Amino acid sequence: MSGGVDSSVAAAMLVRAGYDAVGCFMRLGSPGETIEGVVVDTGGASGAGAGGPACKPTKIGHQGCCSINDAADARMVAAELGIPFYVLNFKRDFGRIIDYFVEEYAAGRTPNPCVRCNDWLKFGKLHRYAQQIGAEFVASGHYARLGDHEGKPALLRGVDHSKDQSYVLFGVPPDRLGHMLLPIGAMEKPAVRDLAQRWGLPVFDKPDSQEICFVPDNDYASLVERRLGERAPRPGPIVDAGGETVGEHAGQHHFTIGQRRGLGVALGYPIFVIGKDPATNTITVGPREGLLVSRCEVGEANWLVDESGVGGGRAEWFACLAKYRYNTPAVAARARRGDDANGPTHSGRTGTFEVEFAEPQEAVAPGQALVLYSAGDPDLVLGGGWVTGTETPGRSNQ
Repeated sequence: MSGGVDSSVAAAMLVRAGYDAVGCFMRLGSPGETIEGVVVDTGGASGAGAGGPACKPTKIGHQGCCSINDAADARMVAAELGIPFYVLNFKRDFGRIIDYFVEEYAAGRTPNPCVRCNDWLKFGKLHRYAQQIGAEFVASGHYARLGDHEGKPALLRGVDHSKDQSYVLFGVPPDRLGHMLLPIGAMEKPAVRDLAQRWGLPVFDKPDSQEICFVPDNDYASLVERRLGERAPRPGPIVDAGGETVGEHAGQHHFTIGQRRGLGVALGYPIFVIGKDPATNTITVGPREGLLVSRCEVGEANWLVDESGVGGGRAEWFACLAKYRYNTPAVAARARRGDDANGPTHSGRTGTFEVEFAEPQEAVAPGQALVLYSAGDPDLVLGGGWVTGTETPGRSNQ
Protein backbone atom coordinates (compact mmCIF):
# COMPACT_ATOMS: atom_id res chain seq x y z
CA MET A 1 0.00 0.00 0.00
CA SER A 2 1.65 3.20 -1.20
CA GLY A 3 -0.93 5.60 0.21
CA GLY A 4 -2.35 6.35 -3.24
CA VAL A 5 -5.84 5.72 -4.54
CA ASP A 6 -4.88 2.77 -6.75
CA SER A 7 -3.34 0.53 -4.09
CA SER A 8 -6.02 1.62 -1.61
CA VAL A 9 -8.84 0.49 -3.90
CA ALA A 10 -6.93 -2.71 -4.69
CA ALA A 11 -6.78 -3.48 -0.96
CA ALA A 12 -10.45 -2.67 -0.51
CA MET A 13 -11.41 -4.96 -3.38
CA LEU A 14 -9.49 -7.84 -1.83
CA VAL A 15 -11.11 -7.31 1.58
CA ARG A 16 -14.56 -7.22 0.01
CA ALA A 17 -13.75 -10.39 -1.93
CA GLY A 18 -13.01 -12.21 1.32
CA TYR A 19 -9.20 -12.28 1.28
CA ASP A 20 -7.31 -12.20 4.56
CA ALA A 21 -5.32 -9.11 3.61
CA VAL A 22 -2.29 -7.52 5.24
CA GLY A 23 -1.33 -3.98 4.27
CA CYS A 24 2.38 -3.31 3.73
CA PHE A 25 4.12 0.02 3.18
CA MET A 26 7.69 0.02 1.93
CA ARG A 27 9.67 2.51 4.00
CA LEU A 28 12.36 3.72 1.66
CA GLY A 29 13.34 6.77 3.69
CA SER A 30 11.64 9.80 5.21
CA PRO A 31 11.83 13.38 3.88
CA GLY A 32 15.18 14.91 4.80
CA GLU A 33 16.61 11.55 5.85
CA THR A 34 19.86 10.45 4.28
CA ILE A 35 20.73 7.16 2.63
CA GLU A 36 24.33 6.00 2.62
CA GLY A 37 25.56 3.87 -0.22
CA VAL A 38 28.24 2.73 -2.59
CA VAL A 39 28.17 3.76 -6.21
CA VAL A 40 27.68 0.72 -8.41
CA ASP A 41 30.70 -0.36 -10.42
CA THR A 42 30.28 -0.07 -14.18
CA GLY A 43 30.68 -3.84 -14.38
CA GLY A 44 27.27 -4.17 -12.78
CA ALA A 45 28.00 -5.24 -9.21
CA SER A 46 25.69 -3.51 -6.82
CA GLY A 47 25.14 -2.61 -3.21
CA ALA A 48 27.26 -2.25 -0.11
CA GLY A 49 29.43 -5.19 -1.04
CA ALA A 50 30.24 -4.00 -4.52
CA GLY A 51 33.66 -2.77 -3.52
CA GLY A 52 33.22 0.61 -5.15
CA PRO A 53 34.27 3.87 -3.54
CA ALA A 54 32.11 5.38 -0.85
CA CYS A 55 29.68 7.96 -2.14
CA LYS A 56 28.00 10.93 -0.56
CA PRO A 57 24.71 10.30 1.27
CA THR A 58 21.47 11.17 -0.49
CA LYS A 59 18.52 12.99 1.05
CA ILE A 60 15.03 11.70 0.39
CA GLY A 61 12.64 14.19 -1.20
CA HIS A 62 9.07 15.00 -0.24
CA GLN A 63 7.29 13.64 -3.30
CA GLY A 64 6.88 10.30 -5.04
CA CYS A 65 5.34 7.16 -3.57
CA CYS A 66 7.31 6.72 -0.35
CA SER A 67 6.95 9.93 1.67
CA ILE A 68 5.93 10.14 5.32
CA ASN A 69 2.57 11.58 4.26
CA ASP A 70 2.00 8.58 2.01
CA ALA A 71 2.68 6.26 4.94
CA ALA A 72 0.10 8.11 7.02
CA ASP A 73 -2.46 7.87 4.19
CA ALA A 74 -1.83 4.14 3.78
CA ARG A 75 -2.24 3.62 7.52
CA MET A 76 -5.57 5.50 7.49
CA VAL A 77 -6.87 3.36 4.63
CA ALA A 78 -5.81 0.15 6.36
CA ALA A 79 -7.63 1.29 9.52
CA GLU A 80 -10.74 2.06 7.45
CA LEU A 81 -10.58 -1.44 5.96
CA GLY A 82 -9.87 -3.08 9.32
CA ILE A 83 -6.72 -4.88 8.19
CA PRO A 84 -3.27 -5.15 9.80
CA PHE A 85 -0.73 -2.63 8.56
CA TYR A 86 3.04 -3.03 8.59
CA VAL A 87 5.78 -0.62 7.61
CA LEU A 88 8.70 -2.54 6.12
CA ASN A 89 12.12 -0.92 6.41
CA PHE A 90 13.56 -1.21 2.91
CA LYS A 91 15.81 1.83 3.35
CA ARG A 92 19.04 -0.14 2.97
CA ASP A 93 17.74 -1.90 -0.13
CA PHE A 94 16.57 1.40 -1.60
CA GLY A 95 20.17 2.61 -1.61
CA ARG A 96 20.75 0.05 -4.37
CA ILE A 97 18.11 1.77 -6.52
CA ILE A 98 19.79 5.15 -6.08
CA ASP A 99 23.22 3.68 -6.79
CA TYR A 100 21.91 2.17 -10.02
CA PHE A 101 20.29 5.47 -11.04
CA VAL A 102 23.47 7.47 -10.46
CA GLU A 103 25.70 4.91 -12.19
CA GLU A 104 23.52 4.85 -15.29
CA TYR A 105 23.51 8.64 -15.65
CA ALA A 106 27.25 8.82 -15.04
CA ALA A 107 27.77 6.16 -17.72
CA GLY A 108 25.72 8.11 -20.27
CA ARG A 109 22.68 5.84 -20.15
CA THR A 110 19.01 6.55 -19.43
CA PRO A 111 17.89 4.76 -16.24
CA ASN A 112 14.42 3.71 -15.14
CA PRO A 113 14.46 3.38 -11.34
CA CYS A 114 10.73 2.62 -11.07
CA VAL A 115 11.13 -0.58 -13.11
CA ARG A 116 14.13 -1.62 -11.02
CA CYS A 117 12.15 -0.90 -7.84
CA ASN A 118 9.40 -3.25 -9.01
CA ASP A 119 11.95 -5.95 -9.86
CA TRP A 120 14.10 -5.70 -6.76
CA LEU A 121 11.68 -4.57 -4.06
CA LYS A 122 7.95 -4.78 -4.80
CA PHE A 123 8.11 -8.13 -6.56
CA GLY A 124 11.47 -9.17 -5.17
CA LYS A 125 12.04 -8.61 -1.48
CA LEU A 126 8.33 -8.08 -0.79
CA HIS A 127 7.57 -11.55 -2.18
CA ARG A 128 10.13 -13.04 0.19
CA TYR A 129 8.51 -11.19 3.07
CA ALA A 130 5.11 -12.54 2.02
CA GLN A 131 6.48 -16.08 2.17
CA GLN A 132 7.80 -15.45 5.68
CA ILE A 133 4.33 -14.53 6.99
CA GLY A 134 2.59 -17.29 5.06
CA ALA A 135 0.90 -15.04 2.48
CA GLU A 136 0.02 -16.76 -0.78
CA PHE A 137 -0.09 -13.64 -2.95
CA VAL A 138 1.41 -10.18 -3.28
CA ALA A 139 -1.16 -7.72 -4.60
CA SER A 140 -0.59 -4.19 -5.90
CA GLY A 141 -2.47 -1.32 -7.49
CA HIS A 142 -0.81 -1.55 -10.92
CA TYR A 143 -2.85 -1.10 -14.09
CA ALA A 144 -2.04 -4.49 -15.56
CA ARG A 145 -3.78 -7.86 -15.61
CA LEU A 146 -2.96 -11.51 -15.10
CA GLY A 147 -4.23 -14.11 -17.52
CA ASP A 148 -3.45 -17.52 -18.96
CA HIS A 149 -1.29 -18.44 -21.93
CA GLU A 150 -0.95 -22.07 -22.94
CA GLY A 151 -1.85 -23.19 -19.44
CA LYS A 152 0.61 -20.89 -17.66
CA PRO A 153 0.13 -17.53 -15.87
CA ALA A 154 0.70 -14.55 -18.15
CA LEU A 155 1.04 -10.79 -17.77
CA LEU A 156 -1.41 -8.65 -19.78
CA ARG A 157 -1.87 -4.96 -20.43
CA GLY A 158 -4.34 -3.09 -18.27
CA VAL A 159 -7.76 -2.32 -19.72
CA ASP A 160 -7.06 1.41 -19.29
CA HIS A 161 -4.36 1.72 -21.96
CA SER A 162 -3.67 5.33 -20.99
CA LYS A 163 -2.62 4.08 -17.53
CA ASP A 164 -1.27 0.66 -18.50
CA GLN A 165 1.70 -0.35 -16.33
CA SER A 166 2.57 -3.74 -17.80
CA TYR A 167 5.71 -2.05 -19.17
CA VAL A 168 7.10 -1.49 -15.67
CA LEU A 169 6.29 -5.05 -14.57
CA PHE A 170 8.11 -6.95 -17.34
CA GLY A 171 10.96 -7.91 -15.00
CA VAL A 172 8.80 -9.97 -12.63
CA PRO A 173 10.23 -13.52 -12.49
CA PRO A 174 7.86 -15.80 -14.42
CA ASP A 175 7.49 -18.17 -11.48
CA ARG A 176 6.01 -15.33 -9.42
CA LEU A 177 3.17 -14.50 -11.80
CA GLY A 178 1.06 -17.18 -10.14
CA HIS A 179 1.57 -15.48 -6.77
CA MET A 180 0.51 -11.98 -7.87
CA LEU A 181 -2.84 -10.23 -7.76
CA LEU A 182 -3.63 -7.07 -9.76
CA PRO A 183 -7.18 -6.19 -8.67
CA ILE A 184 -7.66 -2.92 -10.58
CA GLY A 185 -6.13 -4.01 -13.89
CA ALA A 186 -9.54 -4.49 -15.50
CA MET A 187 -10.69 -0.99 -14.49
CA GLU A 188 -10.20 2.52 -15.81
CA LYS A 189 -8.86 5.26 -13.58
CA PRO A 190 -12.13 7.26 -13.19
CA ALA A 191 -13.91 4.09 -12.03
CA VAL A 192 -11.15 3.48 -9.46
CA ARG A 193 -11.62 6.98 -8.01
CA ASP A 194 -15.40 6.53 -8.00
CA LEU A 195 -15.07 3.32 -5.99
CA ALA A 196 -12.71 4.98 -3.53
CA GLN A 197 -15.19 7.78 -2.94
CA ARG A 198 -18.16 5.42 -2.69
CA TRP A 199 -16.33 3.24 -0.16
CA GLY A 200 -15.26 6.21 1.92
CA LEU A 201 -11.54 5.90 1.36
CA PRO A 202 -9.88 9.21 2.37
CA VAL A 203 -7.50 9.20 -0.63
CA PHE A 204 -10.17 9.16 -3.35
CA ASP A 205 -9.10 12.57 -4.71
CA LYS A 206 -5.36 12.32 -4.01
CA PRO A 207 -3.26 13.33 -7.06
CA ASP A 208 -1.06 10.75 -8.74
CA SER A 209 2.66 10.98 -7.94
CA GLN A 210 4.64 12.29 -10.89
CA GLU A 211 8.23 12.58 -9.71
CA ILE A 212 10.90 10.11 -8.65
CA CYS A 213 10.78 10.00 -4.86
CA PHE A 214 14.52 10.47 -4.28
CA VAL A 215 14.99 13.29 -6.83
CA PRO A 216 13.71 16.56 -5.34
CA ASP A 217 12.28 18.87 -8.02
CA ASN A 218 13.28 16.39 -10.75
CA ASP A 219 16.85 17.76 -10.62
CA TYR A 220 18.63 14.58 -11.73
CA ALA A 221 21.95 16.27 -12.47
CA SER A 222 22.31 17.75 -8.98
CA LEU A 223 21.61 14.34 -7.45
CA VAL A 224 24.35 12.75 -9.57
CA GLU A 225 26.80 15.49 -8.62
CA ARG A 226 26.05 15.24 -4.90
CA ARG A 227 26.22 11.47 -4.97
CA LEU A 228 29.49 11.23 -6.90
CA GLY A 229 31.23 14.29 -5.49
CA GLU A 230 34.64 14.75 -7.11
CA ARG A 231 33.95 11.86 -9.48
CA ALA A 232 30.94 13.56 -11.08
CA PRO A 233 31.09 14.07 -14.87
CA ARG A 234 33.00 17.18 -15.93
CA PRO A 235 32.42 19.86 -18.59
CA GLY A 236 33.20 18.80 -22.13
CA PRO A 237 32.56 19.54 -25.80
CA ILE A 238 29.27 19.63 -27.66
CA VAL A 239 29.78 18.54 -31.25
CA ASP A 240 27.54 18.45 -34.29
CA ALA A 241 26.80 15.37 -36.38
CA GLY A 242 29.99 16.02 -38.38
CA GLY A 243 32.18 16.05 -35.27
CA GLU A 244 32.79 19.81 -35.20
CA THR A 245 32.80 21.43 -31.76
CA VAL A 246 29.88 23.86 -31.47
CA GLY A 247 29.76 24.48 -27.73
CA GLU A 248 30.53 23.20 -24.24
CA HIS A 249 28.39 21.32 -21.75
CA ALA A 250 28.56 21.38 -17.95
CA GLY A 251 28.56 17.57 -17.71
CA GLN A 252 27.01 14.88 -19.91
CA HIS A 253 24.72 13.82 -17.03
CA HIS A 254 22.70 17.01 -17.67
CA PHE A 255 21.44 15.60 -20.98
CA THR A 256 19.33 12.75 -22.28
CA ILE A 257 18.91 11.40 -25.80
CA GLY A 258 16.16 13.35 -27.55
CA GLN A 259 16.51 16.45 -25.37
CA ARG A 260 15.87 19.73 -27.16
CA ARG A 261 15.65 22.40 -24.48
CA GLY A 262 18.51 23.81 -22.46
CA LEU A 263 21.30 22.83 -24.85
CA GLY A 264 22.93 26.25 -24.85
CA VAL A 265 23.72 25.92 -28.56
CA ALA A 266 22.05 27.47 -31.61
CA LEU A 267 22.82 26.18 -35.11
CA GLY A 268 20.09 27.97 -37.03
CA TYR A 269 17.75 24.97 -37.09
CA PRO A 270 16.07 22.80 -34.42
CA ILE A 271 18.63 20.53 -32.79
CA PHE A 272 18.40 17.64 -30.35
CA VAL A 273 20.80 15.54 -28.31
CA ILE A 274 21.41 12.61 -30.66
CA GLY A 275 24.38 10.99 -28.92
CA LYS A 276 26.38 10.80 -25.68
CA ASP A 277 29.87 9.41 -25.31
CA PRO A 278 30.98 9.25 -21.66
CA ALA A 279 34.41 7.93 -22.71
CA THR A 280 35.21 11.22 -24.45
CA ASN A 281 32.75 13.25 -22.36
CA THR A 282 31.11 14.41 -25.58
CA ILE A 283 27.52 15.38 -26.35
CA THR A 284 26.44 15.18 -30.01
CA VAL A 285 23.62 17.39 -31.29
CA GLY A 286 21.89 17.30 -34.64
CA PRO A 287 18.59 17.48 -36.50
CA ARG A 288 15.58 15.39 -35.53
CA GLU A 289 16.33 12.69 -38.10
CA GLY A 290 19.51 11.97 -36.14
CA LEU A 291 17.32 10.50 -33.40
CA LEU A 292 15.97 7.72 -35.60
CA VAL A 293 16.89 4.19 -34.56
CA SER A 294 16.24 1.17 -36.74
CA ARG A 295 17.65 -1.56 -34.51
CA CYS A 296 18.77 -2.15 -30.94
CA GLU A 297 20.51 -4.73 -28.80
CA VAL A 298 18.91 -5.65 -25.48
CA GLY A 299 20.37 -7.38 -22.42
CA GLU A 300 19.14 -8.80 -19.11
CA ALA A 301 16.31 -10.57 -20.95
CA ASN A 302 13.36 -11.78 -18.89
CA TRP A 303 10.97 -14.01 -20.85
CA LEU A 304 7.42 -14.41 -19.54
CA VAL A 305 6.17 -16.19 -22.68
CA ASP A 306 8.36 -18.18 -25.03
CA GLU A 307 7.39 -17.32 -28.58
CA SER A 308 10.99 -17.01 -29.65
CA GLY A 309 12.29 -20.54 -29.98
CA VAL A 310 13.97 -22.84 -27.50
CA GLY A 311 17.58 -23.78 -26.98
CA GLY A 312 20.95 -22.08 -26.96
CA GLY A 313 22.36 -19.78 -29.58
CA ARG A 314 20.39 -17.48 -31.80
CA ALA A 315 16.74 -18.27 -32.51
CA GLU A 316 14.58 -17.32 -35.48
CA TRP A 317 13.11 -13.87 -35.96
CA PHE A 318 9.52 -13.51 -34.72
CA ALA A 319 7.01 -10.70 -35.19
CA CYS A 320 6.13 -8.64 -32.11
CA LEU A 321 5.28 -5.19 -30.80
CA ALA A 322 8.04 -3.28 -29.01
CA LYS A 323 7.66 -0.57 -26.38
CA TYR A 324 10.76 1.38 -25.33
CA ARG A 325 9.24 4.10 -23.18
CA TYR A 326 6.38 4.08 -20.68
CA ASN A 327 4.40 6.84 -22.36
CA THR A 328 4.83 5.76 -26.00
CA PRO A 329 2.73 3.10 -27.76
CA ALA A 330 4.14 -0.29 -28.69
CA VAL A 331 5.22 -0.38 -32.35
CA ALA A 332 5.58 -3.12 -34.95
CA ALA A 333 8.94 -4.88 -34.85
CA ARG A 334 10.64 -8.23 -35.07
CA ALA A 335 12.97 -9.79 -32.53
CA ARG A 336 15.19 -12.79 -31.99
CA ARG A 337 16.94 -14.23 -29.00
CA GLY A 338 20.71 -14.03 -28.80
CA ASP A 339 23.51 -15.61 -26.83
CA ASP A 340 24.15 -14.88 -23.18
CA ALA A 341 26.14 -11.74 -22.52
CA ASN A 342 29.47 -11.84 -20.71
CA GLY A 343 30.00 -10.16 -17.37
CA PRO A 344 27.76 -9.25 -14.43
CA THR A 345 24.47 -7.40 -14.80
CA HIS A 346 22.20 -5.50 -12.43
CA SER A 347 19.64 -8.32 -12.33
CA GLY A 348 21.91 -11.33 -12.71
CA ARG A 349 20.18 -12.20 -16.00
CA THR A 350 22.54 -12.56 -18.96
CA GLY A 351 20.19 -13.36 -21.86
CA THR A 352 20.12 -11.01 -24.86
CA PHE A 353 17.90 -10.31 -27.83
CA GLU A 354 17.88 -7.90 -30.74
CA VAL A 355 15.00 -5.87 -32.12
CA GLU A 356 14.44 -4.39 -35.57
CA PHE A 357 11.68 -1.82 -35.84
CA ALA A 358 9.34 -1.91 -38.84
CA GLU A 359 9.78 1.88 -38.99
CA PRO A 360 12.69 3.78 -37.39
CA GLN A 361 11.85 5.09 -33.93
CA GLU A 362 12.94 8.29 -32.20
CA ALA A 363 15.23 8.52 -29.19
CA VAL A 364 15.67 4.86 -28.29
CA ALA A 365 18.53 5.12 -25.80
CA PRO A 366 20.88 2.72 -24.01
CA GLY A 367 19.65 2.09 -20.48
CA GLN A 368 15.95 2.20 -21.33
CA ALA A 369 13.69 -0.76 -20.65
CA LEU A 370 12.35 -2.36 -23.84
CA VAL A 371 9.28 -4.62 -23.56
CA LEU A 372 7.89 -6.97 -26.20
CA TYR A 373 4.21 -7.75 -26.74
CA SER A 374 2.66 -10.44 -28.91
CA ALA A 375 1.91 -9.45 -32.51
CA GLY A 376 -1.15 -11.71 -32.43
CA ASP A 377 -2.40 -10.56 -29.03
CA PRO A 378 -1.18 -7.01 -28.29
CA ASP A 379 -2.22 -7.33 -24.64
CA LEU A 380 0.14 -10.25 -23.97
CA VAL A 381 3.58 -9.39 -22.56
CA LEU A 382 6.26 -11.66 -24.01
CA GLY A 383 9.13 -10.27 -21.94
CA GLY A 384 11.70 -7.56 -22.08
CA GLY A 385 15.14 -6.31 -21.17
CA TRP A 386 17.40 -3.27 -21.10
CA VAL A 387 18.74 -1.51 -24.20
CA THR A 388 22.52 -1.88 -24.43
CA GLY A 389 23.10 -0.38 -27.88
CA THR A 390 21.27 1.20 -30.81
CA GLU A 391 21.85 1.48 -34.51
CA THR A 392 20.79 3.94 -37.15
CA PRO A 393 22.22 4.21 -40.67
CA GLY A 394 25.82 5.32 -40.38
CA ARG A 395 25.93 5.47 -36.59
CA SER A 396 25.81 3.18 -33.56
CA ASN A 397 25.56 4.14 -29.92
CA GLN A 398 26.76 1.52 -27.44
